[in-house]
Amino acid sequence: MEKRAWRAYVPTAVLLAALLVATIAVLAGGVAGTDLQVPHLTVLNGFYLVLIGLAAGVLGGIIGTGGCSVMLPAIHFWMGYPAAVAVGTTLFAVIFTALSGGYGHLIRRNLDRRATLWLGGAGVLGVALGSWLFTVLADQAALLGLILGVAFLWPALRMSWEGTGLSPTPVREGDSIPEHRWGFATFGGGVGVLTGLVGLGGGYALVPGLIYLFGAPVYVTMGTSLATMIPLALVGGGIKLAQGYVAVGAGLLLAMGTVVGAQFGAAVIKRFKPNTLKLAFGLYFLYVAVKFITAYFGIKIW
Repeated sequence: MEKRAWRAYVPTAVLLAALLVATIAVLAGGVAGTDLQVPHLTVLNGFYLVLIGLAAGVLGGIIGTGGCSVMLPAIHFWMGYPAAVAVGTTLFAVIFTALSGGYGHLIRRNLDRRATLWLGGAGVLGVALGSWLFTVLADQAALLGLILGVAFLWPALRMSWEGTGLSPTPVREGDSIPEHRWGFATFGGGVGVLTGLVGLGGGYALVPGLIYLFGAPVYVTMGTSLATMIPLALVGGGIKLAQGYVAVGAGLLLAMGTVVGAQFGAAVIKRFKPNTLKLAFGLYFLYVAVKFITAYFGIKIW
């Protein structure tokens, strides 16, 4: 049993090793994103990026998000990355969060494969459309910030409300989601558009949507959300990389943190009551949303 459990983590270890090699190669080659007017990567900045990724991965593994809601504002507001680059870099990092967390839930059977295929397939088409819309807005930093702020309001209010315990998440039993093929496709396409446009990964919409719209069991929802984000993040992050909006070195360092964090989150999800965490992060997201929105109107808050 112990030997089998050890083998289950081999793919994650291989992914982490590949990220480490890629990070070293990128930093040694001087292509870490210095042409994007981003902060210079120092040892201290690199440590901060890994730490941010670790926190985002743990949160993502527990509540089924890709962690962009943590990474994007952290590197934009506190580390000085431009909004468009922050969107592209965090969505790039979410590729690895989703791979690690989705695999962690897969081996624990915390996901519905059929729903994942429908959501992910339609979501990829939506990501392509959203990524095109992103190019139209990328040079309009203030407007992009306003859109990000409005997008952050939903996860902020939802997580804060659920975190209070006044409106607990429905507890449903089972290991599959009731079948709604075209409903999955429509919903996945809409989430994909938002993913390509604002780079939030989609988990903040997938989790409540699957629970409240499709009657999904909670634990299956978390894994299905992360697994659905794999193709969305692959396509969206790949497009952002091709468009030149990814600080590759920073993205790889974030990814190293998320890979480890997502595995931990997936492992402890059934032992953890996330209400307190939801409330804390919900209030944080609300602060971020207000910060983005007020900046559009020329009002700066600390």
